[in-house]
Amino acid sequence: MQLRDALADYKRHAEHPTRFPGERRTTSGLFSGLGGRLVHVERDGSLRDFGYPLSGRWGIERSRFGVRPVDGDSGVVWFDEDATQWYAGDGGLVVTEHETRYGDVTQHDLTIDDAHVTRFETDAPVELVSFVHFQPDGRDTLVGQLLHGDAVEAYHADEHDFLAAQPSFTSVEGRVPEQFGELLSDTEVELPRPLSDNRYEEGQLSGAVVATVPFEAGEATVGTLLTDETETSRDEALERVRALVSLGRESLPARAEAQVDGSIPDHDEAAAMRDDVRVLSLLSGSLGLRIAGPDFDPYYAYSGGYGYTWFRDDAEISTFLLESDHKLGLGLSEWHERSARAYCQTQRDDGSWPHRVWPFDGSLAPGWANARLESGDDADYQADQTGSVIAFLATYYGDCDDPSLRADIEATLERALDSLDETLGDDGLPVDCQNAWENMTGRFSHTTATFLEAYSALALSALDDDLTDRAATRAREVYESVDSLWSDDADCYALRLVDGELDDRYDSAALALVSAHRTYDRLDGVDDERLDRLARHVESIFDGLWHDPDESDVKGLVRFEGDDWRMREQTSEKIWTVSTAWGANAAVELAALLATHDDDRSASFANEGQALLSLVLPDGPLCTDEGYLAEQFFDDGTPDSATPLGWPHALRLATLATLTDEGLL
Repeated sequence: MQLRDALADYKRHAEHPTRFPGERRTTSGLFSGLGGRLVHVERDGSLRDFGYPLSGRWGIERSRFGVRPVDGDSGVVWFDEDATQWYAGDGGLVVTEHETRYGDVTQHDLTIDDAHVTRFETDAPVELVSFVHFQPDGRDTLVGQLLHGDAVEAYHADEHDFLAAQPSFTSVEGRVPEQFGELLSDTEVELPRPLSDNRYEEGQLSGAVVATVPFEAGEATVGTLLTDETETSRDEALERVRALVSLGRESLPARAEAQVDGSIPDHDEAAAMRDDVRVLSLLSGSLGLRIAGPDFDPYYAYSGGYGYTWFRDDAEISTFLLESDHKLGLGLSEWHERSARAYCQTQRDDGSWPHRVWPFDGSLAPGWANARLESGDDADYQADQTGSVIAFLATYYGDCDDPSLRADIEATLERALDSLDETLGDDGLPVDCQNAWENMTGRFSHTTATFLEAYSALALSALDDDLTDRAATRAREVYESVDSLWSDDADCYALRLVDGELDDRYDSAALALVSAHRTYDRLDGVDDERLDRLARHVESIFDGLWHDPDESDVKGLVRFEGDDWRMREQTSEKIWTVSTAWGANAAVELAALLATHDDDRSASFANEGQALLSLVLPDGPLCTDEGYLAEQFFDDGTPDSATPLGWPHALRLATLATLTDEGLL
């Protein structure tokens, strides 16, 4: 997102009650891109690239499509957001139906590796008008264009972006972006802006292109290709983009289905599971690392950004996928292997993992919790990230049949165990560090849960006895220390210990204690007193964080008691899909744990889990019309923040898999 576009959005939404001005939100529209490039198709058919973190290439910053009559003086009708939109099949083919005064137009969009093709179909006597603004190397200045007759090339230095059409353009010309006076005006400039007077160089010094394309037999196709000059020659790129726009009518559905990974079993909630697998594929790069969600706030105006890999989120997703694959046979073995290799590759020498990395190459990304790379103490380090990676690698180790990768995992886990031990206090609790929500420091129930999960999973693995015995000893230490976080007043495990005092606010992240205890139960067995406290803990958090506003149909769990982040004009905590899906997963996991102990409370928690799960299913109030789980919802039903967010989709998939495995669906 360039500053010009951010300022335009700011002008539109400065006084909006639920929109944060200056963001590039994706709470409507659909994504295509199951191979690296990630393209957002808005309800009005406009395209924007969100794939830089996954591919290292920037692509389209803004765009617009419309039609105008072939003859006559009538103007352009730009497509608007009143269109209907859906996925065709299980892949990434997006269909958008536009109604215009000239006639209906159907738009098909599919991202194929580093290319994207958009096909328009209509019976109306019109021509297509396309506005596409590239940002090669993330620049909207110091950019040039080359016209190759039937294709346009926009470039800065390394990145070269190509645009072509079939039939070929009837006209094509460049546009310079908004000028200083237009940027400083109170009103937004409508795009594409008109040609400037006496600017003979305008068509060659911008990434913005305006082109008209005729319809032939009712079809017109526009294609874009993102390349790196060091990897792809100009001639090769032109050949590829020309071939792209010449694909036949049946090619897009066939290409889309070929992208689909996994095999969803016949199931009442199969649609939700297909959506989950598709979303997690959309957010994945070639290394197997995922972004948390599409980055809607690149200027860090209201957040720290989302287009990065956090090892907590990513490893939790990997674990949920592995568990779901074991239970449902989804055929995701290549996904698990890529994740394992990526974690081995990105581990630091001290055995930990950094705060955030770029998923396209695993290099260090901007962050605020890198104490282990700085001279600070562990308070500005998120130890739960290392715990989450250990849990996945230890679980996956038994599935791995590649001797070389098994050796890498062994070495990685040995270093990781040393690192985890360094951040475990003498009292069996993690030392002061940052929490999962990254907004406070202390000794957290959630961090403790990830330690218990990591040590237990490692102790149960098929690794060397010295390693598993060490892990088992540590798991028992943490298990015995969990009760030091218990609050009689709140009747739950506290959010944290800080300066020796319990902060016993309700925290949805503390629900992680349930799955950790279920793993520990396979090692040593959870005693009856702990089972009772876990049950009371879950019930108390559900009661304490439940939010059912009167303004709309949305309802669910808020993140933690007293959460005031991204509230805009709202006066109470917002509902989070992560927290609600976590609640569903924790209830179902607790039901399974209680059933193992012949505890008759199992059925009640299974029912609670299914009730929470229903809120995040496709027909539920916390799932957008497009089938995505946004991170948060305002009380009036407006989705907010990263959309789709990978973590709740993985939680939903794992919960459905457990319910299926336990015979509850």
